[in-house]
Amino acid sequence: MRAFLATALASLLIVNPACADETEAEAGKKPENTGVPAATAFITRHSGQFNGEKVEYVATAGETYLEDKDGKPKAAVFTFAYTKTNLDKDEIRPVTFVWNGGPGSASLWLHMGTFGPKRISVPSDAGRPGNPPYPIISAPETILDVTDLVFVDPVGTGFSRALGEHEGIEFWGLYEDANSISEFIRDWVTANGRWNSPKFLLGESFGTTRAAAVANILEVEMMMSLNGIIFISQALDYAGSSPYVADNLTSFVTYLPTMAAAAHYHGKVHPAPDNLEEFVQEARDFAVDELLPALFKGNTLDPLARAELRNRLAYFTGLQPDYIERADLRINGFRFAKELLRDQGLAIGLLDARYTRDDVDDLTANAESDAASDAISPAFKAALMDHMRTNLGVDWDRVYLAPADDELSQNWRWRTVPDGEAWEPMPVNTARDLSKVLRLNPSLKVLVASGYYDLVTPFFDAEYTLNRHSITADRIAYRYYGGGHMMYVNEPSRTALLQDVREFVTAQSK
Repeated sequence: MRAFLATALASLLIVNPACADETEAEAGKKPENTGVPAATAFITRHSGQFNGEKVEYVATAGETYLEDKDGKPKAAVFTFAYTKTNLDKDEIRPVTFVWNGGPGSASLWLHMGTFGPKRISVPSDAGRPGNPPYPIISAPETILDVTDLVFVDPVGTGFSRALGEHEGIEFWGLYEDANSISEFIRDWVTANGRWNSPKFLLGESFGTTRAAAVANILEVEMMMSLNGIIFISQALDYAGSSPYVADNLTSFVTYLPTMAAAAHYHGKVHPAPDNLEEFVQEARDFAVDELLPALFKGNTLDPLARAELRNRLAYFTGLQPDYIERADLRINGFRFAKELLRDQGLAIGLLDARYTRDDVDDLTANAESDAASDAISPAFKAALMDHMRTNLGVDWDRVYLAPADDELSQNWRWRTVPDGEAWEPMPVNTARDLSKVLRLNPSLKVLVASGYYDLVTPFFDAEYTLNRHSITADRIAYRYYGGGHMMYVNEPSRTALLQDVREFVTAQSK
């Protein structure tokens, strides 16, 4: 297989010279006898200061065609690649492949939130960014000084599409998705001569699920070793991040420290702890040493011990003891988002518990929608669309799918075996893929970035997942931030995250 990258200059577009020295729209050679149009790429040349270092780079917003077994194009994977051109003599430049989650999310969050050369600026204190125009500013703190960046939109998101006789459903599944992304990486690395470059994967949320599976496929099936993997808001074993599943004892334990952090943030913990980190550690200890054994005992728990546990839960979560009693000591993390500030008529965010929203119905068990997503999504979408047109010269009549293709979610395949084979449903889990590749590649390490206020992929679940599955502690580094799922919308967290990733990439590239 080969990538159909753009090779012939088609037209010259005019852009703001302050943003780019030159913009080129290119069309690759049209695949023969397929009825598929040529691949498209928009190429611009830029210069900027990143972490105090001048970087001249090419931005390539374009398609890579994946081929089927007959050598015909089956999908166009659209990416935004930023590659340094002012290389030192004999410099071997690392490259990091970046994607978001979903499944069904384009890469605009990581692209415009923190890792791209331009970013959207939203209030750091969980305030709403208001209405357009939004501030789109340079991001000199990003990591282009130490690695090239390739932001990947999976098939059915962004500009990425199935081609020819192929349909999107062929790519919409746990391992269908991982295979297509692995094929893309292989083809991109081959087309750009980067096989010997240090290589990293950086995923967020479901993007971490994908990254573990992709890392294993690259190592085992494509003989491509990685230098490092960055998990942002880890989600490998869904048992610890599925509070909506009845009788899932794991989630009642893994969510408790995040609920404690949220209650602390909103002033619901009395007496108020002096230090968030110490309070969170106390919540960890309580969750493992007291809550888990009690829940395991069920109705055999001693009444006095039950009353003590209920009161301790009330302290850590800020919820009323009678609510905890009616919940049978099992606090659903999503219902917590509605209950914590019910007396104020507010629901807190799931993606980021610092955000709040005023629901129409104050009596429901769950929030009507997510306060964090509601607040920032329009600003992020506007920022990417503006960046594409203004800075990258992307002038295309194709719809950018963010949200994803409306058929993706309903057709997503979680099965891990072919149809017709016996399969008992179980929580999604690619932690075993990670465990396997860590054994095959003894130098590979993982950086795990978590937000204290993330009620979708709680930080304690990252620890619970990666501290087992036969993964040794020295291969994993944990970092924590004062934000939520997208911790980078909090400015101190954004700059700290970038520095942590920079140091990780630098160390693992040596």
